[in-house]
Amino acid sequence: MALLQEWRDYAYSEEMQNSKEGEKLWQNYFNLEKGIYEQLLEAPEETVEGTVQELAEKYEVPLSMMVGFLDGINDSLKEKNPIETMEKDTVVKINIDIEKLYYNMVECNAQWLYELPQWENILTKERRKELYLEQKNSGTIHNENRKVGRNDPCPCGSGKKYKHCCGR
Repeated sequence: MALLQEWRDYAYSEEMQNSKEGEKLWQNYFNLEKGIYEQLLEAPEETVEGTVQELAEKYEVPLSMMVGFLDGINDSLKEKNPIETMEKDTVVKINIDIEKLYYNMVECNAQWLYELPQWENILTKERRKELYLEQKNSGTIHNENRKVGRNDPCPCGSGKKYKHCCGR
């Protein structure tokens, strides 16, 4: 079984979702994730490359947590990794699309990540605000239908004025 499926079966299992053990697992994961991002964002233009096992050792995290991290960051990379089939000896690259990463962090409500101090040296405050608003507005549905006036034709299609039809 591929490492990613093992991670998902474990981390997203029903018993992990509804238990103290699961709560500890995710708290530990988020702390480790934050540590990896702090290191990556120190030199965001650099491409990090190595086997999954080597990266786990480099960032001092368990292999399963590195797999979870690679799954989470994959959509924010310039070139995606073969996460579905990766094993511990699979060579992966972390070449971050900075703006996409920030946008995705906002989308996931990962405030502990998109508020890291390293962002101040990467994106201007204004650009971070633009990306934040762009993401938040992407899920907002704007109702462009104007209010029907009382003397307008009824939207039901009867041909009558609104005030003499559905507006009664």
